[in-house]
Amino acid sequence: MGSIDVQETHVLMVALPFQGHLNPMLKFAKHLARTNLHFTLATTEQACDRLSSTDEPHSLVDLVFFSDGLPKEDPRDPEPLAESLRKVGPKNLSKIIKKKRFACIISVPFTPWVPAVAAAHNIPCAILWIEACAVFSVYYRYYMKTNPFPNLKDPNQTVKLPALPLLEVRDLPSLMLPSEGAHFNKLMAEFVDCLKDVKWVLANSFYELESEIIESMFDLKPIIPIGPLVSPFLLGADEDKTLDDGKNLDMWKSEDHCMEWLDKQVRSSVVYISFGSILKSSENQIETIATALKNRGVPFLWVIRPKEQPQNVQVLQEMVKEGKGVVIDWGQQEKILSHVAISCFVTHCGWNSTIETLVTGVPVVAYPSWIDQPLDARLLVDVYGIGVRMRNDVVDGELKVAEVERCIEAVTEGPNVVVMRKRAAELKNAARLAMASGGSSAQNLDLFISDIKIVT
Repeated sequence: MGSIDVQETHVLMVALPFQGHLNPMLKFAKHLARTNLHFTLATTEQACDRLSSTDEPHSLVDLVFFSDGLPKEDPRDPEPLAESLRKVGPKNLSKIIKKKRFACIISVPFTPWVPAVAAAHNIPCAILWIEACAVFSVYYRYYMKTNPFPNLKDPNQTVKLPALPLLEVRDLPSLMLPSEGAHFNKLMAEFVDCLKDVKWVLANSFYELESEIIESMFDLKPIIPIGPLVSPFLLGADEDKTLDDGKNLDMWKSEDHCMEWLDKQVRSSVVYISFGSILKSSENQIETIATALKNRGVPFLWVIRPKEQPQNVQVLQEMVKEGKGVVIDWGQQEKILSHVAISCFVTHCGWNSTIETLVTGVPVVAYPSWIDQPLDARLLVDVYGIGVRMRNDVVDGELKVAEVERCIEAVTEGPNVVVMRKRAAELKNAARLAMASGGSSAQNLDLFISDIKIVT
């Protein structure tokens, strides 16, 4: 008798062409990898050339692209991009859906038109929430009007929400604030509204990290933590047996020579600095941080995108020439953070970076800017207790050398370093246990897989 073919379950993932959207999807696919479960990742044509020139793991996901409706030369500012996708996204995504029988569609939060497309095709939809559960709670409670909020025009007003410390308006996700403009407010309102067509909200977090928040949302819109979504080697897997662990859907080529430099540095001596793939530091900020590093006499590894023009900062160039630090355009952050030479992470507090620093047990200097970053910084410093907050001057709004020095000293030599490192180690262990067999997130992933296979 011949063998019986087992039906393959197809999952469509939809993400915008941003580093912080694509890689959580890829990590999610890695952790969902099972026999007869196949993934297709759809993003806009804007990313086609860049992704095609990288070493993306084709064996894990099929990449497909759809038009965002804008000319190739368009700068794709947020408002016209979102408006164009509202118009052409449903039709263009539907063309992809019609080519294969998908058991489930998984989307990022910033494409709120996707769940309606899934519903139109009678396909159950999940949202992969790529920020903290705490941020989801704030958005939901604000737009669904389940809790009172103060006047959001005054950054000094306070708001008390379940399972969160007392927040000031400046701590809230910036997309909901009037200062960001009506476009972002509309986008997030559309997202919360689209949840009516969403069966699962899957969060890149773990129960042990945000248990009170997760429980507070149970009767509103339940959140299912299925993270941390990081490469398996960070969770204790044998790196030699997981050869694609370091591969990401990177929009830029990593400069891996920095790892050889790290190998030559003293244990827990290097300050790692990265403000993500979107933010642009001013030359003044770069000079200020560089001067502080020089004054402290600490080695550093710094990710600075070419658009930030670090070549114009003389003090930085001098230190690099003297071998006191390394500047790279882009790097494999997971491998960098897990290196024994790293002492602390100066970060913008994006959620991907936050999760990676939690899993690697590295203390932080939190320097947030916008979106979810201010609230992430509050969590890292005041709730998780693994870092300090770096702030601009209250008078002129500029970052000062003395402030940078204060923060670096606090997380490397200060009186609370032992407590920070102990807490960071505890969270690192909790993250690993959550994703281990039988762990809270691992069980949630298994239940999700069972759900989508039942649908088919």
